[in-house]
This record gives sequence, structure tokens and C-alpha cells, in this order.
Amino acid sequence: MLTIAELAERTGISVRTIRFYAGMGLIPPPTVRGRLGLYGERHIARLELVRDLQGLGFTLAAIEGYLARIPLDRSPEDLAVHRALLAPWLPEEPETVDRVELEKRSGRTLDGEALDQLAALGVIERDGRDETGRWILTSPDKLGYGLSLLDTGMDFDVQLAAKNLIERHTSALATELVALFHDTVLREYRERGRPPELRTALIALLERLKPITVDGVVTHFQLAVNRAIRESAVHSEIKAGSSP
Repeated sequence: MLTIAELAERTGISVRTIRFYAGMGLIPPPTVRGRLGLYGERHIARLELVRDLQGLGFTLAAIEGYLARIPLDRSPEDLAVHRALLAPWLPEEPETVDRVELEKRSGRTLDGEALDQLAALGVIERDGRDETGRWILTSPDKLGYGLSLLDTGMDFDVQLAAKNLIERHTSALATELVALFHDTVLREYRERGRPPELRTALIALLERLKPITVDGVVTHFQLAVNRAIRESAVHSEIKAGSSP
């Protein structure tokens, strides 16, 4: 059992924030001994889950809604299943870099226009606390994607529209896939009484989920693009043939 100060040190979350989360009902009340509130593994597990959700970009309201579906008496082992579902998708931590390091990572010199475009694409953000021109690299994975977009030579408004279109549809796809997983695989785990052997197999499955899902999305997207190109070509031929 830990005091709130020890819990803060263990999780890296401030005492003030832990009290705020407790007030929202995101973690169970402490065990009270005399005037001392003590915290255990369940509190640690829920705080780690909150941190993972924040890493995925969940708002505080979304985190509250997510945790509302997980009873406060759930064991750390049960919460480990939820963390395993999130873990493969956690992005790399943002990094703060100077202009020299950013250009080194990019493999090129970046003028003001390129920096503004990468910022518009969500790849980098200006470090508002710093006056020396440092940048926050939101996710190293995004840098190559953003540079590739700039290299296409397309009008930037088209690039930005394409990026927004991809984000909108992939967000909807992700929401449906997660709902499907909760309603099938996780439902079976719950209905069977959360047996430890099934939990172990489930966590192992979740670790393999990301590469399988990404491969499926890429494969089917390629097929869909091919189909769309063929249909567009046929439509153009029909339209040309019907012209006077």
C-alpha cells in the first residue's frame, strides 16, 4: 500500500492530478487507515490506463467515458487486458528538437514554407515555450509521411485535403474495429468469467493485432484504389463516347 505521495512517485503523475482524477471517479477511493489514505495495485493500473489513453489523444471527457465502462473493482490483471489493447497503437513520444536536428532527421534543408506546411500537416508544432526556434516533432513516424507528401509536387491545398480525408476515414474504421473487438473477443473473455489462461492468450493476440490490422488495411486499400481507377476510366470512356 502506498501513500498518495508514493503513488505519485510510482506513476509519474502529480499528487494534484491524482486527486483531480479521484474527484472525477477515474480511480477508486483509497483505503483509509486512521487519517491516512492508502493506494494499491488497482490504483496504479487505472492511472497507467489513463496515461495510455492520453497518449492516444483521448480527451479527458473521452477517458471518463471509457473508464465508466470498467467497474472500479476490476483487478489489475483485467486492466492489463485493456492496456494490451491500447499498447500496440501508442505513438512514439513527441520530441522537442532544434532546427539543425529537424533538418538532419529530414535529410534536407527546410525553408520557412516547408516548415509551415509540415506544421499544417500536424507533423511538427512550434515550441511556444522557447524563443530559439525549437520544434515539437509530434511523432517521428509522421515525419517521413509529411515529407513524402511535400515531395509529390501537388498543390498544398490538395495535399492537406488528402491528409484530412485519410484521417477522417481511418478514424471511422478504427472506431468500428475497436467496437467489433469489444463486442466479440472481449465479450467472450468477460462472459467466461475472465479466466487467467484466456487472459494470457488474449494479451498475446493483442500484441499481434497491429501488424495484422495494418497489413489488412493496406492490402484492401490498394485493391480499392485499383477498383476506383478502373471504374473512373470506364466512366470517362462512356462519357467521351456519348459526347457529340
